[in-house]
Amino acid sequence: MSDKTPCTSPQSEDTTVDTRRDFIKKSSLLTAVALTPATALKAAEDHVDEAIAEALEKLPVKLEVNGQVHDLKVEPRSTLLDILREQLDLTGTKKGCDHGQCGACTVHVDGHRVNSCLTLGVMVSGKKITTIEGLSNGDELHPMQEAFIKHDGFQCGYCTPGQIMSAVACINEGHANSEAEIREYMSGNICRCGAYPNIVNAILEVKNGGQPA
Repeated sequence: MSDKTPCTSPQSEDTTVDTRRDFIKKSSLLTAVALTPATALKAAEDHVDEAIAEALEKLPVKLEVNGQVHDLKVEPRSTLLDILREQLDLTGTKKGCDHGQCGACTVHVDGHRVNSCLTLGVMVSGKKITTIEGLSNGDELHPMQEAFIKHDGFQCGYCTPGQIMSAVACINEGHANSEAEIREYMSGNICRCGAYPNIVNAILEVKNGGQPA
């Protein structure tokens, strides 16, 4: 008998090492999956399903906002407010109550004021929308914006964009003929700072062509 130790080629040693590594990797993966709670696996599956559903459910919408046309894809449930703020980065329109009760989200749609938090984006496709950013002409403020500054028509300023949009509409609608009428037709816009008298004065001045009431 030969007392020589059988030779093993380097190639066979590498193959053995690779096989062991593959076995360890596969065993670790199977163990991890086996130990993963069913709820976590279901959540991961649901997350994928939601992503697919979101891609399939988005609808094409064309919005003309402040004179600029935007071709967007939005979910059917997306409100105009969220589209303006999150997709178009027009954050001047504020989200207050999100229930149509405070008026902070007021914008104009085809010249009429609406609560954008209650208006679905798909409902205004093809319509002309004006936000607070679209009132001014470059650096030249709208007369209502100037009047609000002059009469201190705001304090914290959070409701101001909606107040100004409603104030402009109030005059355009012909409902700014008296202080009482202005208060009635501006009642959908809440100012928690209580600047109502100053807001009324600003509207009256603009209604009178820049002359104080």
